[in-house]
Amino acid sequence: MSEPTSPLPEALSSRLAAAGPGAVALVETGPVLDPLTWEEAPVPVVGETGLARTPSAGEGVSVLQVCRGRREALLRWLELDSATGQLALVSTGEGPFEHTPGELAARLLQDSASGDADLVEAMGHWLARRFGPRPQSPEAGWAAAAAAWTCHMRALAELPLTAVLTAARDRAGDDSPDTGELIMRTSLTLTDLIDRMNAPHRTRADLVADWRTLQPLAATIPALRAGADWLLDQIALRDAPAQQMRAVLEPDISDHQRDHRAAGSSVPALDAARTSQLAQARHTVRSYTAAFYSGRTEEAELLRNAFPAPARSLHASAQAQAWRQASLTARHALDAVAARRAAASAEDDTAYFADPERLHAESAYLSTWQGRLDLVHDALGRLASPVALPHEVSEDLRAIAAQVPGRRLAEAFGTRERALAALDGQIGYLQQEPTPEHRRKSTRGELALLTAVRDSAVPRLPAGEEHGKSGLDEDAIRRRVEQIMDAARAPLVPQAPPTAALQDHGVNLQQPGTIGMQP
Repeated sequence: MSEPTSPLPEALSSRLAAAGPGAVALVETGPVLDPLTWEEAPVPVVGETGLARTPSAGEGVSVLQVCRGRREALLRWLELDSATGQLALVSTGEGPFEHTPGELAARLLQDSASGDADLVEAMGHWLARRFGPRPQSPEAGWAAAAAAWTCHMRALAELPLTAVLTAARDRAGDDSPDTGELIMRTSLTLTDLIDRMNAPHRTRADLVADWRTLQPLAATIPALRAGADWLLDQIALRDAPAQQMRAVLEPDISDHQRDHRAAGSSVPALDAARTSQLAQARHTVRSYTAAFYSGRTEEAELLRNAFPAPARSLHASAQAQAWRQASLTARHALDAVAARRAAASAEDDTAYFADPERLHAESAYLSTWQGRLDLVHDALGRLASPVALPHEVSEDLRAIAAQVPGRRLAEAFGTRERALAALDGQIGYLQQEPTPEHRRKSTRGELALLTAVRDSAVPRLPAGEEHGKSGLDEDAIRRRVEQIMDAARAPLVPQAPPTAALQDHGVNLQQPGTIGMQP
């Protein structure tokens, strides 16, 4: 059971309060994605949605029913649970709590001295329903049922209860003597996998193996999807091309990160525009990672080639340097890269020896990210201080030069719309009150600088690109990511020996002029 650390949505809290003490709500929600926590993302609690722990989890939830007691809530959960969405069991006391079905079942069965025959029968019916109406085979059906039991009912000591299994087998018409052993073996395997998720310094190969085990189960057990996505993120953090793609797609949020370091939790919320771009970057990197490690290397290469890493110059341009002198946020962004690079290469860090794959991918990310910052700062510097041309330059060349700032802006951000959204978001973020104490003196100047650049960006963009959807088009990215992620959730074929592409992954990236990682 999760500890109370964040408020529930007001509507849900009101309904629970109106139902009285002991009320439990059934809430339909998906896994919570916090795009601000990538490297530090906590291991998901399998079987929970995080509704009572993560502040952003209160958005977009659907309250199906508020029950007046735990028994009624558990019986309704056993009746409504399906493969299409995850149901959370939430109550309030001193704060919000999310219960697992196994926790409620354990308390109810422990409080009932003679046992609860109706509850046991309902759990058996639920387990039989998890067997599936038309499984590929009895073994596959019971394996899926065992995985669902392990996910939701871990709080019960016996996996599963003999009486529950008997009721489920009777309902499914199964009389195989091997069913009990199969369920026990599957439950123990999944339990070990869930426990391994908390182990530190795991290799990419181990994470890939666990993801390949969990991913097909997550297609029919929504509560496992958060764990499968977390494993994908951990794989991506140890994959250099994935981190290069991440650096290409992520917006600069160094202002918010600095506020968080200086002021802790009492910082303004990140603006919606950059939050959306962060979430989009994370989904796209997951899509690439899922495609590559599912063996669909052609799809992965299409994504990777669509968003190549920017070329790195040895020195930042004069315009980029001028922007950094004027913008405190730009200087902090550059300082943050240097600090992360120093931390990654510190030989007294245990991760320097224990997790070399992640450190190598971190190096690829930082190198690509610094290239992005050079582009962004050059584009903003050109908008802030247009290059003055000599009088003898002809009009046609002046027309070409006038288009350069807009083209540099599109190169740095992907599209004009994306650039303007990021600038508007950053301006709106800095305008939030109260202003953190550490930047109270600098915020007004930073806002004036960004507003001037934002206002000058529109007329300087290349003609004909106003309504274009080239580059990092969010709609096109979203459609492609959804297609690839849907394919990734399909059951995997039996694992074949590594392909030549997989063996060469990273080897080719180690060629001169690129950044990569040995598998």
